[in-house]
Amino acid sequence: MGRRGLASCAVLVAAGVAVAAQSPQTVAPRQTRAVAVGAADGTLLRSWDATVDAMRRGGELVLTRTRTDTVLAGRTHERYEQYFHGIRIVGGEVTRQLTRGVTSSIFGEIHQVSGVSDRPEISEDAARDVFRGMTPKELPETRPIELVILRKDDGTYALSYSTHVWTSEGWMQTYIDALNGDLLLRYNALETQSAVGTGTGVLGVAKKISTRLQSGRDTADDALRPPVLITYDLQGNLARTEDYLDGIYVPTSTDIASDSDNVWTDTATVDAHVYLGYTYDYYFKRFGRSGLDDRNAPIYAITHPVRRSDLATLSLDDIDTYLLNAFWCGGCGPTFRGAMVFGDGLPPGLSIGGQTFDFFSGALDIVAHELTHGLTQYTSNLIYRNESGALNEAFSDILGTGAEFFYQTPGSGLRQADYLIGEDVIRPGGDRSLANPASHGHPDHYTKRFTGSADNGGVHTNSLIASHAFYLAIEGGTNRTSGLSVTGVGGANREQIEKVFYRAFAFLMPANATFLTARAATIQASRDVYGANSAAERAITQAWTAVGVN
Repeated sequence: MGRRGLASCAVLVAAGVAVAAQSPQTVAPRQTRAVAVGAADGTLLRSWDATVDAMRRGGELVLTRTRTDTVLAGRTHERYEQYFHGIRIVGGEVTRQLTRGVTSSIFGEIHQVSGVSDRPEISEDAARDVFRGMTPKELPETRPIELVILRKDDGTYALSYSTHVWTSEGWMQTYIDALNGDLLLRYNALETQSAVGTGTGVLGVAKKISTRLQSGRDTADDALRPPVLITYDLQGNLARTEDYLDGIYVPTSTDIASDSDNVWTDTATVDAHVYLGYTYDYYFKRFGRSGLDDRNAPIYAITHPVRRSDLATLSLDDIDTYLLNAFWCGGCGPTFRGAMVFGDGLPPGLSIGGQTFDFFSGALDIVAHELTHGLTQYTSNLIYRNESGALNEAFSDILGTGAEFFYQTPGSGLRQADYLIGEDVIRPGGDRSLANPASHGHPDHYTKRFTGSADNGGVHTNSLIASHAFYLAIEGGTNRTSGLSVTGVGGANREQIEKVFYRAFAFLMPANATFLTARAATIQASRDVYGANSAAERAITQAWTAVGVN
């Protein structure tokens, strides 16, 4: 969640769903370009199926993951990454859905690369020195550096080294030229926003909290749920927080939030730990998913990265990153598996633009939003820039909202489910509105999308186009820009739309998906689960059209 916002390459479509995808026979094999892959039925599907199999046999596509569908019985999802002479192509990815062993849909992007060297001129050690020169912080020797093929914004390709680097701008996904060390691309990858004790949350409500007794103290280490689920309290120690995220500092048991009598009074820690458990349960109960990677990967979170009482001594960058923020940091931490950070907000009595900011962990939708960035990392891994980055943010808003409605009674008050994001801690009004994006200055239609370079190409702003489509598919209504009306499935059938968006975003979409990809994939998912011309398919189709994605 960036300040005032939750923080977290070509067109892809599905034949017969949006517009016709290009047939593999029309691809010039030596041409340097990216080709959309999209097929859901007929000759085009069979042709692409054969192409994927041939590329797999030739080593150009590598199967990286196979998952059994937890929403629809009999379906399996395969995810492939593309390689050029044994080197991974960033964004080259294909997803294939099989129905009882027979291919039923394919989405993705195939890169036709030629004339690109596959031998770096500078060594990995030299590349590490280049990356080290970009950061005032220590760059651990253990931080992974990957040699990849990068498709640049001008459409050409380059052999490059990639890693994450901390700078004053954030946790930067960074690519340098493997031939000369020149910077090619960087963008901020911070995706911002068993004993059972009792505790009081940020809004003064008592909750049960799952803890573990260690060395005579009860710790925020969830002993009841399958994965490791630990909440650290770094007690405002900024240096330790940054060293932890950088992978330099390995936390000990004394860093785990703790209490002497299992009656917890640190409200920020209570809500962070409890709501992380709630979100895990929501994934399982709604989608049959076992945590972030569907295999109960560890979940780590940090409260009190800095103290709100230290506001006067913090730099503006630290205030934006660690105080007025909640974020998922993919690849952070000693194990490089990611971590969530929840800021303290502002001291009582202070406001920005007429809004006060409480502990960010006090909002269930914020906690679920950030954890969903981790889910995305383990599934579609939507690239955090431009339209794919906006879809990344939208998916977090969608499941964050879904978690609210799963646990809370619909309404407009505190701790009631609605279509505002973060309204329980950013008061009044929250940070974004899925129902009326324009009320918070965000676009509700594709023609109004932000097209500049700020915020990684407007990932937070443009996300509302997709999340507003999600809202319309459920609640129905008229888009204020297009004037087009949508017949939603209704709140009683909310689960249908949540499952469709989950399947599309987690299983069908490739890493560099566009809004057209999302339209095609969600329509395909609705047909898979509820049938052609079902109420869910009609609602989702109308919703995307209403927001200008067609």
